Amino acid sequence: MTTPHASLTSPAAEEIEALARAAIADLPQPYRLAAGQVALRIEDFASDDMLAELGCESPFELTGLYDGIPLTEKSVLDQPLQPDMIWLFRRPILDEWIERGNVTLQELVTHVLVHELAHHFGWSDAEIGAIDPWWE
Repeated sequence: MTTPHASLTSPAAEEIEALARAAIADLPQPYRLAAGQVALRIEDFASDDMLAELGCESPFELTGLYDGIPLTEKSVLDQPLQPDMIWLFRRPILDEWIERGNVTLQELVTHVLVHELAHHFGWSDAEIGAIDPWWE
């Protein structure tokens, strides 16, 4: 006997990326192009090094991470060693989505992405709230 949800599968990394790209496309005009220049990586979990650096005890604690130099701190003299990057961690995002049960996956991915973009752009909480009304 199969359960009604037996044919359901977890959204793959490609689906999370598509949701993130849709969120970027929905950003207000002054941010859309610049946000699209930030590399986007989707992984199941953060690496052990990332978790250790941030003091996370569980890989489920980290849904996203900005890795780069915020625009407010960049200089034209800087020689970039790597592109600015936003990491989205699929399994913790899905876990939080299921735990919450009251938001869509698009809303949660957008929320995590906007939080990480805030680090890139150097946004204040008020600026984040203007773009992501779900900001806590």
